[in-house]
Amino acid sequence: MSLPPPSSLPLQTASSKVPLLVMDHIGKRFGATVALNNISLEVFAGETLALIGENGAGKSTLMKILSGAHAPDKGTMQIAGQPFRPKGPHDARRAGVAMIYQELNLAPDLSVEDNIMLGQESSRGGWLHRTSQRKRVSEALDLLGHPELEPNRLVGSLSIGAQQVVEIARGLVSNARVMVFDEPTSSLPKQDVERLFDIIGRLQKQNLAIIYISHFLEEIRHVADRFVVLRDGQTAGAGDVRQSSDQTIVALMAGRDVDTLFPTVPHQLGSAVLQVKRLSGKAIPQDVSFELRQGEVFGLFGLVGAGRTETLRHLFGLDKVVDGEVLLYSARHRCAPKSSIEAGMGFVSEDRKREGLAQIMSIADNLTLSHLKPYSRCGTLKLRKRRQAVETWLQKLSVRTRGPEQMISQLSGGNQQKVAIARVLHQGARLLLLDEPTRGIDVGTKAEIYQLIGELAAGGTSIVLVSSYLPELIAICDTIGVMSRGRLREVRATTDWTEHSILEAAVARVSSDCPQSLQNKASSDCPQ
Repeated sequence: MSLPPPSSLPLQTASSKVPLLVMDHIGKRFGATVALNNISLEVFAGETLALIGENGAGKSTLMKILSGAHAPDKGTMQIAGQPFRPKGPHDARRAGVAMIYQELNLAPDLSVEDNIMLGQESSRGGWLHRTSQRKRVSEALDLLGHPELEPNRLVGSLSIGAQQVVEIARGLVSNARVMVFDEPTSSLPKQDVERLFDIIGRLQKQNLAIIYISHFLEEIRHVADRFVVLRDGQTAGAGDVRQSSDQTIVALMAGRDVDTLFPTVPHQLGSAVLQVKRLSGKAIPQDVSFELRQGEVFGLFGLVGAGRTETLRHLFGLDKVVDGEVLLYSARHRCAPKSSIEAGMGFVSEDRKREGLAQIMSIADNLTLSHLKPYSRCGTLKLRKRRQAVETWLQKLSVRTRGPEQMISQLSGGNQQKVAIARVLHQGARLLLLDEPTRGIDVGTKAEIYQLIGELAAGGTSIVLVSSYLPELIAICDTIGVMSRGRLREVRATTDWTEHSILEAAVARVSSDCPQSLQNKASSDCPQ
């Protein structure tokens, strides 16, 4: 059963020649900063438009204008041929615009039904009309191909993928005609990504206009018909996805030719610098053993919950080691943050907003807080000397910023990640634990980070790299280990792995280790 469109909007077909959404010469300034300069785009019913650009290119600002969070300084918008100038997010939603953000906006202690109907409840005489409401919820879930989601189940008990379905269903119940997906797969396991693509196909058949924001070009090729590239607040280019190469799109994003997405930096492997023997935590990891050599890039892969992040946290000392032994440069290592930093180990968290950086502090503070000794004397901080050092690091890592005193929260995600890496390099780390270092950043910045990792390895730095992006692991790692259920199952030279064999190893182990009761749960990490 299809959901009816808003009565104020004429129904269009996918073959319609008139765009369902038009944004024409949109401009926006924040003080002296020009965030958007004459941006124009259009999306047809039944079409998916990919909105691409580096971090800070203006994508988020443009979508905030579409969703009513910001008002444009100039330009016009239309939905289904009617003028559209929302006074706020609620106004935009009533006009048919639904936003599916990277960080889902749900109430975990409310049910599926209450989350979907929040703000648009069916009521009669001041009482909720549950029968009518549940019918609308069931229709939306059926349309999305997820009738198994129980309306009375608490959202907090669902997997991230299932929560995303709830968010999309909320947009359908509000009679959305334009749906925006902002980095929707960044926290999803592979099986949920495939389900999301299936849902987007269903939405296209319902004649919705879809805007899809992602840094993964392979995803864009899978779901999008056309693309628009933003750079520095302006339109850098547009075209048909099938008729444009990856190199062309990346060059439009970066404003320059990028020779390769995965730069190769020759480096030699030396003797062992880290030996992990049967490392165990309270729950996971369990009996993890591996060896890391000087100049080696060691990749860790696994499905959600496999124990990759936990392994890094135990090595650095953020979580307590229950059993096992760690040797660093042949000496027994006490896994505690202070000891790790003093021994030359640096950790970059996958959650840069909450763990990796202090968002309310400056770039200079974030970059130097873990190593202030060079700039302090008798309890006094030498600010000029520190500023000079920070400027040097910002230049080394090509961080785009107004200066060392700028708030870290004002930087794009890619530039924040560079500062997080600069922090551990500044403190003198010779062994890096990098947890998803390229998550949520654009392809141009990814290429720069890959180049940096290669150069560090060539200089003798050893790196353990956790990543869910298989092309990344295969391209830049010397060795790859596959984890499942908290255990490191297989370690091989990268040349002995393929994407298929890595996934096969992870999935096969999970299937054999998962109890049948867990395999039957929709929220389980076991393959369904």
